[in-house]
Amino acid sequence: MTLIGRARARAVETLTLDSPHNRNALSAALVDELAGALADCAEDAEVRAVVLTHTGNTFCAGADLRDPPPPEALVALLRQIVALPKPVVARVTGHVRAGGLGLLAACDISAASAEATFAFTEVRIGVAPAVISLPLLPRTDARALARYYLTGERLGAPEAARIGLLTAAGDDVDATLAPVLDGLRRAAPRALAETKALLTAKVLETFDRDAADLSALSARLFSSAQAREGMTAFLERRDPEWVV
Repeated sequence: MTLIGRARARAVETLTLDSPHNRNALSAALVDELAGALADCAEDAEVRAVVLTHTGNTFCAGADLRDPPPPEALVALLRQIVALPKPVVARVTGHVRAGGLGLLAACDISAASAEATFAFTEVRIGVAPAVISLPLLPRTDARALARYYLTGERLGAPEAARIGLLTAAGDDVDATLAPVLDGLRRAAPRALAETKALLTAKVLETFDRDAADLSALSARLFSSAQAREGMTAFLERRDPEWVV
């Protein structure tokens, strides 16, 4: 079963998360297939930029609790997006949760339509947004992240744009992205790669410094008793035992 759709128009490759049975959650299989598609884009001289989008009403529901990827695999995927020598643009028309926000933050440019919603739901199932902090902390407003990390509150596209989680929000995401994609098509390929390298250097330093520690933290939390209770409660559609 193919989990990543692929299409190309005028040198822009569109990769579509297409795993409707789990709301495009980050399963081990989806992470592996997306990494392979991105590697192909990196090597293809005909690809000027990559658009990452989705089927259905959810961009990505976070980690697949039934088949989660190892923390190291998610780190590698996020770093691959950041380090890809082509700009990666997120196109969102639905909900983004937990690990899906790491994908969003790893992209160079991200836009969402008015119906999109966002939430860091990790604390509500007994874990922390550890690995996804690698691209998020360098690129997003720290005071806002403190609120949304700690509470798991839902936020809309305008607020996500205000705090730097999105580049732009608008009623029509394709209209919002039209000048962006036009600009990328007008840019010289080597200039794009070198300019992206300038922009991502500090983010990659964060990966190199903190990835091992945050992967270990993620693995430790996911194996904890609280996480087992939180994930069980989520799958059973009930409140976990700590809710008061």
